[in-house]
Amino acid sequence: MLGLGILILGVWAVSSHTDELSTVPSTLSHLDWWWLIPGVVVEMLSYVSFTGMQFELLGAGRLRPPRWPLFELTVASQAMLNSLPAGTAFSMVYGFRWYRRFGADTTLAAWALVGTFVASTVSLSLIAVVGLALATGQGASLDLVPVLIGVLVVTVAIGALFIYHRPLAAVLGWSLRMSKRLTGRPRGELGQTLDRLVSWITAVRLSWRQVVRIVLWGSGNWIFDCACFALMFPAVRAPIPWAGLLLAYGAGQLAANLPITPGGLGVTEGTITIALVAFGGQKGATVAAVLMYRLISFWLILVVGWVMWGDLALGIRRGRWIRHALAAPVEPEVEATELANRSLVGETA
Repeated sequence: MLGLGILILGVWAVSSHTDELSTVPSTLSHLDWWWLIPGVVVEMLSYVSFTGMQFELLGAGRLRPPRWPLFELTVASQAMLNSLPAGTAFSMVYGFRWYRRFGADTTLAAWALVGTFVASTVSLSLIAVVGLALATGQGASLDLVPVLIGVLVVTVAIGALFIYHRPLAAVLGWSLRMSKRLTGRPRGELGQTLDRLVSWITAVRLSWRQVVRIVLWGSGNWIFDCACFALMFPAVRAPIPWAGLLLAYGAGQLAANLPITPGGLGVTEGTITIALVAFGGQKGATVAAVLMYRLISFWLILVVGWVMWGDLALGIRRGRWIRHALAAPVEPEVEATELANRSLVGETA
């Protein structure tokens, strides 16, 4: 009954944003269908890359989750994110529980979730800045240079907090003092709260090789997704607007991260279309290509993701996975790593 309620809620949320589907029939009448096959393939490869990024993050905590269920989790979480109100919260709780089922302890599961978000945002910012570099002159005229550079600096700075202990302690200390001054919270001794937060965020230490692999997997996720978008232009019999493609895509995906509509529905389409038309793209062809791209990256993933959600739920029902995730056994290597890190934090303190 809960699953049925979630499904109904998702259908209701998406049905209020279906204006983009109204022009699909006219687009399909002039479509070269065979281009959709490589488009779907590269879109699936983007989720393979996202799965690889999570695998690396969990592997940093000495956990080796099963790859296919992790892939199913990735697509199912995206379907939740795309279709449910407050989809980010639903998908993060869902991912946390499945990390626990894979054998992560509470600390590693929460750390990997936050690390996934940070790594994905950093890699997207890098892609957007590379797109800016490929279209420097037009990008500067659109005043995108300070915006994208600012986003990149902020995201890289946040990502650096996962690696460097002293900047993390300084930022958290300032944030806690300001919070207590303005709201009276957190209560209790600030030093103890600060030590607890620092020990949680630094529970897993990343080597530079791991950082590089994580960023490469994250970048692969966006590059393959952008390739799906590029393939939709020949599908609608239009030339690919290489000059502003990567920049427009990066700007659209950054806008999609704003919590306005489920999965950035409407926001992504509008941002990418406006940016590409500003770079000289044909308005009709751009709109048609964006619609076909969203048909694959949003609507197809919506269907496939909920099917995979059902397969994972069936696995729980049949006993392949523990029903109560918080009671799942922790992998011995993960537990040993956590104890070692806690000892390291204690020695540092």
